[in-house]
Amino acid sequence: MKLNELSDNPGARHARKRVGRGIGSGLGKTSGKGHKGQKARSGVSIKGFEGGQMPLYRRLPKRGFKNLFARDYVEVTLGRLQAAVDSKRLDPKKPVDAEAMRQAGLFKKPGRDGVRLLGSGELTAKLDLTVAGATKSAAEAVEKAGGKLTVLPPAKKSDQQDQE
Repeated sequence: MKLNELSDNPGARHARKRVGRGIGSGLGKTSGKGHKGQKARSGVSIKGFEGGQMPLYRRLPKRGFKNLFARDYVEVTLGRLQAAVDSKRLDPKKPVDAEAMRQAGLFKKPGRDGVRLLGSGELTAKLDLTVAGATKSAAEAVEKAGGKLTVLPPAKKSDQQDQE
């Protein structure tokens, strides 16, 4: 293979349309937009309009609500924590917090409110954990394995607004 012989696959690139350059081009005068009307103009916005008929988004019933005060945690199970220790991604001798878990590959993006520990799976390693939340079964399992669990108090909304 030579660098001067490289080329795209056939049909991978399209030539741009030259519009409004005479009727002989096939895209002259109205530039392929038809004659007048709302759709021929720029800034057309009739996405949900159904010609005066009641639109679908208004015909369907509304259900439920989104809780604005719901906490957004990243959930990590005891089983995944033990797997990270077994594969030497987490050092059980060092304190384990959200940043250590992220670097170990347990999650990519931290939740807005931190990490919550769930009790599914088994934990045999003695860990010093600092998390934003934990289930009762997870807390008991960490204590049973000889580890220590610190649950951080939730950050208040007023504190977050003061910092911004």
